[in-house]
Amino acid sequence: MILLNDRRTRRRRVGVVAAAGGLLAALLTAAPAGATPDPGDAPPAPKKVSKSAQAEVREAIQSGEIPGQDEIVHSGNIQHLAHVPKDVLQGTNSDLAFQGRYAFAGNYDGFRIFDISNPKVPKTVAQVLCPGSQNDISVSGNLLFLSTDSSRSDSSCSSTTQPATEKSSWEGMKVFDISDKRNPRYVAAVETACGSHTHTLVPERRSVYVYVSSYSPNAAYPDCRPPHDGISVIKVPRSAPEKAKVVGFPVLFPGEGPDGGGNPGGPTNPGVSKTTGCHDITVLPSKDLAAGACMGDGILFSIKDPERPKVIDRVQDNVNFAFWHSATFNQKANKVVFTDELGGGGAATCNAEIGPDRGADGIYDVIGKGDKRKLVFRSYFKIPRHQADTENCVAHNGSLIPVKGKDIMVQAWYQGGVSVWDFTDSARPKEIAYFDRGPLTTDTIKSGGSWSAYYYNGYIYSNEYARGFDVLKIKDRRTDPARWVHQRELNVQTQPDYFG
Repeated sequence: MILLNDRRTRRRRVGVVAAAGGLLAALLTAAPAGATPDPGDAPPAPKKVSKSAQAEVREAIQSGEIPGQDEIVHSGNIQHLAHVPKDVLQGTNSDLAFQGRYAFAGNYDGFRIFDISNPKVPKTVAQVLCPGSQNDISVSGNLLFLSTDSSRSDSSCSSTTQPATEKSSWEGMKVFDISDKRNPRYVAAVETACGSHTHTLVPERRSVYVYVSSYSPNAAYPDCRPPHDGISVIKVPRSAPEKAKVVGFPVLFPGEGPDGGGNPGGPTNPGVSKTTGCHDITVLPSKDLAAGACMGDGILFSIKDPERPKVIDRVQDNVNFAFWHSATFNQKANKVVFTDELGGGGAATCNAEIGPDRGADGIYDVIGKGDKRKLVFRSYFKIPRHQADTENCVAHNGSLIPVKGKDIMVQAWYQGGVSVWDFTDSARPKEIAYFDRGPLTTDTIKSGGSWSAYYYNGYIYSNEYARGFDVLKIKDRRTDPARWVHQRELNVQTQPDYFG
């Protein structure tokens, strides 16, 4: 690990961290001091679009149909308070977590800690260089958790990409001590089957359980062979995080055959991802519930026993969903919003050609009680603004805005920007606010836009894939009551009971 607080002091700080790293020699693979961002975790290369598509984009900008390149537009009830460009960590920005006056921003090259005590002027507290996509991030107490889902040469922060066909390759979870926010310490590494694309915390007083989501096994990968039809469960003792270990691999899709019992995908269900694991899980500990977005399936399950989750119901949408990506409960846990990441997050899917139902959110009511609860589809929601054919745009990460008696959330849509929408009537969702930038380019699809947009203690924070960190404020009578709800910590995939 290399701590990079300031470009001017980088050389000095490298020496300090390298010296401290000796304390971890018994736990982690020794790392050379000269770590650099790994090109193996770079964003996808821009893709050319046709001449006619380029002409259409230019025409749409000239007519005012879409904003100009990098131009900011927003509804009247949204303010753009701050933008902090990328600094030392130039990789893809990913997820966000919050604790007190700090925001923790994942990046494929590591993570960045912001002091957001003044949301109008976020200040960088630390930047930690620790390459390994996608560095999905969470915090609990003095611990920070980081997902590694690229095959690495070892578990250190100086590792490089290495073929998954090599048995020595490493993927999994990293754990840092953040008791000193200016000097996070890397304290544990746990290898997991197929790595960790995302993770979800189930915190308890003495330990933290970590649900690790990963997918796409291959018979040629020694540590990621099919069937991979479940999730890894890690137990991390708070007082001794170095003793973190995998305590189980619950099977969520039991079935015969080499791939388990999940959605078979194509050709049985054309255009649908075959289920070979989960992409992301959201837990609602106050209700002992979890919702899983698992490639070709959406699931509802009980976490009364966090080491042995039990599936209650499972649904598929083989008409409009391509890849079940993430999930959000409403506060009463009688609705779940699932997102579909059509095109893998790198395609232009917010246009007339794709339409309003694909690459959208699916809103499901939760009907019944206990283990007899069922997920029942009600409607789709997609942002009502068409984006350019050079803008990657699809439903992505969002969170509830805590308004009692209402179901309102803010959501990232990559280059579709940030949307605030109301699904109190699950059959008739509607957008109530938005923030958007014009396309990164007008001749290629270059990936960018808001990866995660979350509401935390009165403000909306967005981690912009390509550009940096944004702070927004919404002023609207429908969302104003939320400003009185304050959290000491927020990991969006571990949903709090805002009114309990």
